[in-house]
Amino acid sequence: MEYRPLGKTGLKVSPLCMGTMQFGWSVNEADTQLILSATLDAGINFIDTADIYSKWVEGNPGGVAEAYIGNWMKKNKIPRDQVVLATKVRGELGKGPNDQGLSRMHIINAVEASLRRLQTDYIDLYQSHWTDEETPIEETMRAFDDLVRQGKVRYVGASNYAAWELMQALWVSDKFNLARYDSLQPHYNLIHRDEFERELHAVCKAYGIAVIPYSPLAGGFLTGKYRKNTPLPQSRRAEGRKRSMSDKNFALLEEMDVIALRHQATIAQVAIAWMLADPVITSPIIGATSIEQLNENLGALNVKLDAEEVKVLNKLTAWKEDDE
Repeated sequence: MEYRPLGKTGLKVSPLCMGTMQFGWSVNEADTQLILSATLDAGINFIDTADIYSKWVEGNPGGVAEAYIGNWMKKNKIPRDQVVLATKVRGELGKGPNDQGLSRMHIINAVEASLRRLQTDYIDLYQSHWTDEETPIEETMRAFDDLVRQGKVRYVGASNYAAWELMQALWVSDKFNLARYDSLQPHYNLIHRDEFERELHAVCKAYGIAVIPYSPLAGGFLTGKYRKNTPLPQSRRAEGRKRSMSDKNFALLEEMDVIALRHQATIAQVAIAWMLADPVITSPIIGATSIEQLNENLGALNVKLDAEEVKVLNKLTAWKEDDE
């Protein structure tokens, strides 16, 4: 496994990050433990979660994925320094007026709750899950800076920030000598490129910000399991992919079939390899629900696309004239 620096920091992370939204949702705790152990055995040292995972599931109060991770580390006596734990704060975890957001009060309360669930005394990467227009960015960054100085948090990052919001946060950190966002989690994949590439890509490249994209397989569409003129499976996930069912995207899958065959790979591996071909990308977040899926995702690390293959994929998914 070739580890990479997290942006401009000295922290080394694996080129794939294990996402945990599925734990406590579509994956029970026993299977979660098996997947996490296989993840670590494979050399992936980077695990990303959030305090609200998976609150949308009936009977799930939030914090379940964090609790599963904490239980896994304790049960298996995982050395704390062998895992880079990342979690996020912002979402609603109670009914009170201060039970969500990026205020100092909520951040301080939320980090303590995450530490308890994760059964650790520090979080390696603590991230704003999305912005909070009701809280001044200086208040948020000062709260993060205090946590870093206290040793409860090592680094801070952002998720779902627009370019101007990320730049504002960087400016505040620079002006007041506060801990800064060293990473960004954008929604990014072959069929959802413009949100990140329009402005955020240039910001992250210029300021040395690690990029940890989520949904690299577009919710399963880029695995090739949805095909033209083939009935959709009966599931909520399949229903959510309807917006991806376009002639343009199906043409992409056909070309990915060709490239995958050339590399003796799968479409999913080609999708991740395309992302890893960009040096700005640090560690795409995968969301394996089984060890078989984990192994398939790991296979992407052995797929090296050449410049012409990247160019073809870019042209098929172009959102600006430069890619035409």
